[in-house]
Amino acid sequence: MQRISARQCTLGGSVRFDGFGVHSAIPVTLNINPAPAGTGFQISRIMEDGRVVGPVPMEFSRVTRTTLCTTMDLGDSVSVATVEHVLSALSGLGIDNADIVLNGPECPILDGSAYPFVEAIMAQGLQVQAATRNYIKILRTVTVRNNDSFAALEPYNGRSLDLEIDFDSKIIGRQRMIFEWTPRRFVEDVSAARTFGFMKDAKVLRQAGYALGSSKENSIALDADKMLNATPLRFEDEFVRHKLLDAVGDLALSGMPIYGRFRSYKGGHALNALVLASLFANEANFEVVSADDLPLAFDSLDDLPEGLEVKSYLRSVG
Repeated sequence: MQRISARQCTLGGSVRFDGFGVHSAIPVTLNINPAPAGTGFQISRIMEDGRVVGPVPMEFSRVTRTTLCTTMDLGDSVSVATVEHVLSALSGLGIDNADIVLNGPECPILDGSAYPFVEAIMAQGLQVQAATRNYIKILRTVTVRNNDSFAALEPYNGRSLDLEIDFDSKIIGRQRMIFEWTPRRFVEDVSAARTFGFMKDAKVLRQAGYALGSSKENSIALDADKMLNATPLRFEDEFVRHKLLDAVGDLALSGMPIYGRFRSYKGGHALNALVLASLFANEANFEVVSADDLPLAFDSLDDLPEGLEVKSYLRSVG
């Protein structure tokens, strides 16, 4: 008999977000809708003339830019930036299938974390689907480097992220987080961590077309060793937690949940994308396995966050 905990999940209902892009400052409406089993994460963009580009699968091969965010190509010279927080919320909650539709060039930044997405999805609950979940099981270690920075995917009996950052700033310094994934731990320990930036970089970034929508309402603003926000840090080590949040979203572009360990030192969007490309460059690095064939099945029905309802449970599995 198939384990219920090995089944795929989608959202229990559609959710909508209105906001603006942190880099473009352009207003945008984003909808996340339930999707059939086996479709993964898909994205469409509604253009100003009403034309719809997509849906296309959200996969690492479509990543075109990784400067300060992850940007994806949808085809027809159309792109969407800052997809990582939305993907982090979906993947972190254990969702397999979702249809993302937006009407602008960038996903809304909201409060700078993944929590507003998580909160809205949790209000709708999860829908269990009939199909079995598949995983990408890491068979051989893959590592990519840039000077002293690196990102790696390694064989591991579970789903783990081990991430370390090192900034020349007393308020950040060297921080490390080892994260054994469950939906509850993602919601409680990761999802609310906000993006951050230094005031010394703001002028150059804006001249280059970045951070045009950044503010202390959606980012942690740092001036040398001082935090400028009126509200305190949500976690003592919020900076590394946000980097881990980004990694969860970027790794979701693998197309399936990864069964293995991700390690990173002084990494970011670029190395996250490169390690996925390196993983899939050789079929000997991985295999696709059913959740039923794994000794541990990590998914949306194990260690649920408080308040998250699994909808239509009996009807879905009956």
